[in-house]
Amino acid sequence: MLAAPSASGMSGVDASLGISGHRTSGQAVRHANVTAALAVANMIKTSLGPLGLDKMLLDNMGDITITNDGATILQLLDVEHPAGKILVELAGLQDSEVGDGTTSVVLIASELLRRANELVNQGIHPTSIISGYRLAMREACKYVEEHLAVDAESLGRECLMNTCRTTIASKLLSTDPDFWADMCVDAVMSTKTVDPFTDKVSYPVKSIGILKKQGKGSKESAVLKGFGLNCVRASQQMPKKLEGGIKIALLDYNLKKYRLAFGVQVVVSDPEELDRIRDKESSITKERIKLIIDAGATVIMTAKGIDDYSLKFLVEHGIIGIQRVLKSDLRKLATATGGRVVESLATLDGEEAFDAANLGDAGSIEQIPVCDDEMLLIKDTPVRKGNTILLRGPNQFYLDEAHRTITDCLLATRRVVESGKVVPGGACVETALCVYLQSFATTLGAREQLAIFEFADALLMIPKILASNAAKDAVELSAKLRAIHNISQTDPSEKDLQYRGLDLVNGTIRDNLEAGVLEPAMSKVKQLQFATEAAITILRIDDSVRIDAEEPQGGGRGGI
Repeated sequence: MLAAPSASGMSGVDASLGISGHRTSGQAVRHANVTAALAVANMIKTSLGPLGLDKMLLDNMGDITITNDGATILQLLDVEHPAGKILVELAGLQDSEVGDGTTSVVLIASELLRRANELVNQGIHPTSIISGYRLAMREACKYVEEHLAVDAESLGRECLMNTCRTTIASKLLSTDPDFWADMCVDAVMSTKTVDPFTDKVSYPVKSIGILKKQGKGSKESAVLKGFGLNCVRASQQMPKKLEGGIKIALLDYNLKKYRLAFGVQVVVSDPEELDRIRDKESSITKERIKLIIDAGATVIMTAKGIDDYSLKFLVEHGIIGIQRVLKSDLRKLATATGGRVVESLATLDGEEAFDAANLGDAGSIEQIPVCDDEMLLIKDTPVRKGNTILLRGPNQFYLDEAHRTITDCLLATRRVVESGKVVPGGACVETALCVYLQSFATTLGAREQLAIFEFADALLMIPKILASNAAKDAVELSAKLRAIHNISQTDPSEKDLQYRGLDLVNGTIRDNLEAGVLEPAMSKVKQLQFATEAAITILRIDDSVRIDAEEPQGGGRGGI
């Protein structure tokens, strides 16, 4: 039972409740949570920035992953501590929302926690700290949007290119950033969609497929116009190319010879009856395929398999059959072609039918060669235009990292074109906010002032880590940058200095807006919001109860 006192001197849960486990409360649980958060942050600290280092992770299956992407590293780690899991989820949220800044958001959250723990040790109540952190976060987001954000439309296409270059700078593809940036911008801009009812413009980057094919050099990568599928025809006797008025049936069931369900037994004494049963099984399969063909389908795609018996009918009618298509690809095609994924031919009347309205439309479908392999390319879809980025590279490690980098670039570019705002990179935003928040904190006469001071100092950790990872003097560079931003905020004639940031290659300070080191403004705002809320979530915890697993009654083994 929980009779043993906790580290904070409190006894366990009341034994009369009949709960066995271990309880930690007060400062002990807060210290444990902060320690776990710092352990997670230290794991990815050295991978921050354009000169950060890579991590090599080996899972229990023997698969190796080499990357410096914060979200990928944390997802592959087997983190058991609840506070550590919150930071892992935090990185995943930043990755899905923005695509970039996953490492920074975890580092900021962990530093906020560490400094909050120090304030608690000094006698400041966690509620006062939480109130101060939320106030600082709101003021920081407001300052970014009003003073540091720059209109992306005024900078033109070069702004999107620079955003991609900044995202690529810390990745494996940084050897040729212009090539990849141009590819990503072209892919995103081609997905432009205008809502006919609201005239709202969106860029659905999920419609951009990414296929990896090992071989040749990375410069052989290209953007293909159309939806690419890593599949081939189910039979070599099917046509390789179809053009004009293509009707696509999207299925999520097997096209195989009908068989009785498992457990059903039929006793047959007459051999002729056995032949009739077999003929009926064959006719059921044939009728099902005929329903789809009669509806006008010229291409049949299924997430399951197609057996030889069914292939014979498809070949006879000149239909292209494609099997083992990913369900995610089927859903994308359904959206793009105006079709619908069909899971069964059954109707409410107990009959079987295939509605022609479920068919999707396309201009052409073709099987094209790619190195030693082949793939399918579907063009001219009416509802949504799709593109496919074909990645080439020397090995699978390179292709996997390139895939992650391209995904981040696509998301970052979309955020820029949709929000229309960018901010300078190179720790410019964090340093400016540090100076502003410290000045803002002096205007408050409550305990929240201390929390805002700590919030400001926590942001200064980003330029220090960036400089340290680049083998530069972190203290000197961060001090110089801080002084420059202090001048820009106090002297109206020097306001242009607010775009100054770190040049990590030369170890100097420069105007990063002019240098083209740009990030989506939304990335910084989301970092501040997500990191603050994650830190507050962990800081609010003052009691932890771990329930022991129940032992089988009677001491015997459970189960049947």
